Amino acid sequence: MTKGKSILIICGGGPAPGINSVISTVAKVFLKDGYRVFGLHEGFRGIFSQNPKIKEFDFDHADRIFSRGGSTLVMSRFKPSDEKLNTRLFLDNNVKLLVSIGGDDTASTANRITAYLEKERILISNIHVPKTIDNDLPLPDRNPTFGFHSAKDEGVRIANTTYEDARTSHNWFVMCAMGRSAGHLAFGIATSCHFPIMVIPEMFNKTDLTLDKVIRLIISSIVKRKIKGVEYGVAMVSEGVFHSMPKSELDKIGINFTYDDHGHPELGNVSKSHILNVLLQKELEKLGLDVKSRPVELGYELRCCRPIGFDLTLCTLLGIGVKKLYDQGLSGCMVSANSRGEIKPLFLADMQDESGKIPPRLVEIESEFANLCFQNLDYIKERDYDAAEKYLKDPSAYDFKKILNKK
Repeated sequence: MTKGKSILIICGGGPAPGINSVISTVAKVFLKDGYRVFGLHEGFRGIFSQNPKIKEFDFDHADRIFSRGGSTLVMSRFKPSDEKLNTRLFLDNNVKLLVSIGGDDTASTANRITAYLEKERILISNIHVPKTIDNDLPLPDRNPTFGFHSAKDEGVRIANTTYEDARTSHNWFVMCAMGRSAGHLAFGIATSCHFPIMVIPEMFNKTDLTLDKVIRLIISSIVKRKIKGVEYGVAMVSEGVFHSMPKSELDKIGINFTYDDHGHPELGNVSKSHILNVLLQKELEKLGLDVKSRPVELGYELRCCRPIGFDLTLCTLLGIGVKKLYDQGLSGCMVSANSRGEIKPLFLADMQDESGKIPPRLVEIESEFANLCFQNLDYIKERDYDAAEKYLKDPSAYDFKKILNKK
């Protein structure tokens, strides 16, 4: 039996830069207050295991991991169903607080676990630290989720190198970036690198999203650059276009997507850039355009990189914020920090829609910032039709605004 009070930290979902920074900060502030700090490997799977793998933190280990990428705690996307909860884990270690780090699915599961423990007369608090490189959680003041800026920074490094390759070789690259429901990562990388074209799901707010339209948008940029005498470029596409397409469109690809425990298509199992590049090459051949293109996938490369200064500061604030909310007696909430650095609790009930789901925060496609960025892309407009006829029989079919049904 463990003497003294303790806290338990778990990580759910996929990695994001800054997880270790949060774990480190939480561990340090609670150790300072006399608590024992335990970390549980394999996320919620560990809570339902009769032989959980536990890591006890001391200051030395917590201090050492602060600026490292990845997670010192093994992560899992496990979602419990009928498994029996290991209540001894909480009783034997005198756990008073469950700190969960993850997305909204992780937060919901943590709430259900603490509610179950309460029925078993095991009273603990739970506070959640929201994490996703997708930046799609609707945090107040449009503050970013931790890990997003670090992932974007790493993506920009790779993307700039890819663009240099395109310029050096006079090739095109089709690049896909993570972002299941929203295009923040693809948008941020493409605008930072001055890519000539990007395709994110939010662009299709006035028309159906189809594979054909995605490919025509890329070809629109290729031809516009040819008109300008530029024979290279990189087309950025958010993986979210696949998530947003109807099943009839996905069936055209001929790949049976698998699904995770939360019912989401496991887009990481297939190369989206490869799929799009093959479709692009087929269409270019039909049009008689001799353009070389290559696929580049920005996926797992971004998730475990070292956090940049922005996220080190944000994760420190969130970690300290966990202790602040706990000391205030709060539970069943997320910790958030506004633009002034003030810690505020967020409750799932306040973020959920009528169906009980948290709607994703999307790129504000009609904002002035987005409009200015899209104006800076290369694509066919009505005034380009005459010049585009050298390459296309019907340039209007590749008109950026007409494809997207925009004025």
